[in-house]
Amino acid sequence: MVDMPDAGSRVLVEVESLNGSTSIEGIVLPAASAGHITIKLVNGYNASYSIDSISSLEIVETAAEQPATGESPQTTNNESLPTVRILHTGGTIASKVDYATGAVVARFEPDELISSIPELNNIANIQAIKLGNMFSDDMRPQHWNKIAEASRQAFADGVDGVVITQGTDTLHYTAAALSFSWAGSGGKSPRPIAIVGSQRSSDRGSSDAAENLLAAVHWAANAPSPIGGAGDSVVVVMHTSSNDGECSVHPGIGVRKMHSTRRDAFKGINTQPLAIISANNGKPSHQLSETYAAEIELPNERIVTSTPDKFEPQIRIPQFIAGPWLVSEHIDAIMNIGCQAIVIHGTGLGHLPIDDPEGDAPENTLVWRSITRAVNREVPVVIVNQCISGPVDMNVYSKGRKQMEMGILGHGIIAPPETVVAKIHWALSNGKNINSIIAADLCGEGRATLME
Repeated sequence: MVDMPDAGSRVLVEVESLNGSTSIEGIVLPAASAGHITIKLVNGYNASYSIDSISSLEIVETAAEQPATGESPQTTNNESLPTVRILHTGGTIASKVDYATGAVVARFEPDELISSIPELNNIANIQAIKLGNMFSDDMRPQHWNKIAEASRQAFADGVDGVVITQGTDTLHYTAAALSFSWAGSGGKSPRPIAIVGSQRSSDRGSSDAAENLLAAVHWAANAPSPIGGAGDSVVVVMHTSSNDGECSVHPGIGVRKMHSTRRDAFKGINTQPLAIISANNGKPSHQLSETYAAEIELPNERIVTSTPDKFEPQIRIPQFIAGPWLVSEHIDAIMNIGCQAIVIHGTGLGHLPIDDPEGDAPENTLVWRSITRAVNREVPVVIVNQCISGPVDMNVYSKGRKQMEMGILGHGIIAPPETVVAKIHWALSNGKNINSIIAADLCGEGRATLME
């Protein structure tokens, strides 16, 4: 029998199984059961083996010693480290599996989450505040306002960075909303704000929570001061690939959840990551992209925003999808109920079914009439891209030019649909003119230089 190393050590083990000998390398975790060794593999999953099945074990790197202070992460203080405040809202990153039902429930407290990742204390002095414990599906504009205000208070208290933990399903909505809140009016956040979540709950063997949170805290503590115009006032920090090892720092106005289960679900839309954060076995470091590294050295006239803009919760922005099922009755019904803007996810370059060239689709003509009535009633009608990636370009085809003549907005948009809707909501909440700002680049959402 081999001697078992301390938890946290990186090991290379040779395991004998019914299928022959297998070499495994990873980080030793507390054993899942007696007489076993549990190892976190490079792909992020955990594997447990009977000690009797191990023929050899080599310690590649010993465990980093953690100070046994007995203090909670909330109260530890190292004057040589920056201070990061974590604003906890819930979601999978702060969830546990209810093993009676198999369901994941949002009930993991912020101190529990932080205590489970002692490496955080080597990065920053951690403060944790619980704003809520909810899945992100239930979040609305009033919650964005609550987060914005808590962020403002954190900076007023002198912290060096803010991390927001949230469920991933609407994480990109929040990132876009807060980006406009802090930088839409021409300013920038005082220090970095990183939004982070996880695709797997913190108590699962395949959880990405720890590495994502370590990376987000590292960015909040060590990132360059935001310049505001590069989508860097608020960023999303999540796994770069399905494997452990790297997290991407995405501009908050140019990222979207593109997969329901993968650990690398978040992808840049017409943008590239601002930086890549390497895990380095609990000692993260970052590498800025060449574009971002060059831009932060340029003169910057943006001033720090002292009070972020808020969102009016009562604003209504219905959304439609262009295609065979878009009918005038639905548009008319919404107009009768009342709304402040309409967003339609157009096909291709941003097109709508508004023509009847064969004389056999009168529904299209009725759609054209309904949209025209909405525009005439001064309700902004904005096209976003159903394709997700690529621009809305209504200059290419006659159909698009007809739409612009109708007064439909959206030509030139390259931001993800959710970012555009958040921008409209922010504009309506703060007295901005939709016509003049919808395709403008306010805080990085309209930068063609970032397109792939």
